[in-house]
Amino acid sequence: MPANLTPSYKDAERRYREARSPDEKLTALQEMLRIIPKHKGTDHLQADLRKRISQIKKDSGKKSATQKSSQSLYVKPEGIGQIFLVGPPNGGKSTLLDLLTNANPEVAEFPFSTQMFLPGMMLHKNVWIQVVDMPPISKEAPLTWIPSVVRYGDAAFLVLSLASDELLEQVEEVADFLREGKVKLARLEEETGMFDDGVASLRTILVLTHCQDPDAAARLELLHELIGTDAYETIQVDARSPETLEPLRKIGFDLMEKVRIYTKLQGKAPDMKQPFVVDRGATVEDLAGRIHKDIKNRLAYAKIWGQEGKYDGQRVAQDYVLQDEDIVQLYF
Repeated sequence: MPANLTPSYKDAERRYREARSPDEKLTALQEMLRIIPKHKGTDHLQADLRKRISQIKKDSGKKSATQKSSQSLYVKPEGIGQIFLVGPPNGGKSTLLDLLTNANPEVAEFPFSTQMFLPGMMLHKNVWIQVVDMPPISKEAPLTWIPSVVRYGDAAFLVLSLASDELLEQVEEVADFLREGKVKLARLEEETGMFDDGVASLRTILVLTHCQDPDAAARLELLHELIGTDAYETIQVDARSPETLEPLRKIGFDLMEKVRIYTKLQGKAPDMKQPFVVDRGATVEDLAGRIHKDIKNRLAYAKIWGQEGKYDGQRVAQDYVLQDEDIVQLYF
């Protein structure tokens, strides 16, 4: 017998897959169990839901010091998304956080100066993105809770120093450590998101620092031999050259897979300071629903102005796919 799952069930299932904390997962699972059609075709699925709910409650109830510590470590997301800075000691993560955000990390030349995560907010064209500096990953001083925090991020910057003779070993060490904690630094074209086996696959950018080191080019060539030239999108940054950070801000925004939409009223200029931020691929109808459900219900069509004169008040239907920085006027 087919399951015949309802749209509301599928919506709850989506919330479960996107959940960032055990409490959010538990709420979504309980909703799925409440609204799932009750018949023989869903018996196994109901049993699986009850098992997952029981496991989350059991895990939440464990009292060991290690488990309580790891469960309490959680970075509340802010802005349009969350990027974690991961990497070995002395890679330049704290310096990067200091230059990109409003945070004030302790920047030291000795390793392991960062022992707890530190979030900051990065601004890119009127939107804020949360960037979180994580403690260094090293077998010399492993912090086993790191993967349990990083797994709920939207993306990762893997920060490596081209001044380090241990660069190749560090890349493998970081990737292996996170993989053991069921966090995968996804390569280009690899699928990302939360999977049923518990693995979290994060969109990843390779950020290379200390690019002025005399042996930087040689180390980069060896790195490419190890991981391949097309394994990750790669960017080189220089703390002494702020202009090298602007492309990284844009990359961070692109990783969020969002678009910025500005709205206007008839006869008035658009507000270009506070965009609506929607998922890439969203339509005019989605935007209307984001503003208010009544607006969505009354929507007839829209007019679009694109950047650099791409559009000039062109009339579009409700299913028009919005582009970044479109200006939209809704009609009812």
